[in-house]
Amino acid sequence: MARRKAATRTRGRSGTPSWMWLLTGMLIGLGIAWYLFARGYIPQPEPAEPEAGADTAEVADSEEIAPATEETKTSRYDFFTVLPEMEVVVPEDELSRQARPETPDRPADQQEQYLLQVGSFKARGDAEQRKAQLALLGETAAIQTVTVNDTTWHRVRIGPVSGPRQAEDIRNKLADNQIDSLVMKNPR
Repeated sequence: MARRKAATRTRGRSGTPSWMWLLTGMLIGLGIAWYLFARGYIPQPEPAEPEAGADTAEVADSEEIAPATEETKTSRYDFFTVLPEMEVVVPEDELSRQARPETPDRPADQQEQYLLQVGSFKARGDAEQRKAQLALLGETAAIQTVTVNDTTWHRVRIGPVSGPRQAEDIRNKLADNQIDSLVMKNPR
């Protein structure tokens, strides 16, 4: 009986370890893959060409750069000149400064109006979720869908609210609930 156990132990240890078989198989597989790649049997992806309206940063990063003699294509509008005409972001310190002094000579209906943007999402469901979260806080929000550079965004906004004091109060309420907001003047 003792001899059988001793014979079993020696047979189990004399074979090749399993990690050696694994390593050998991986090396053979890599060698075959390299051979097929070198012979052209494995297709290579073609480099992507920049689209007609691509940014200059994307064009500079690509392998092929257009000769300097070609004129660059211009878009029909300049995004950075059109955007400031539509929305004016109010800095926090200016909003706080404007909210403190209450001007009695200016009636409530003539006060500047503000919008608070509390999120901009690619997925409509995310925007709906933020709107519901604001409803639980007692704020009524609207979702504005816009397309910027062929990408659709869903902006969640509160307002318009009258006066900087009300905008500051809502912004503070949102900050207390860990919700970032961006205060903008309403273009009316």
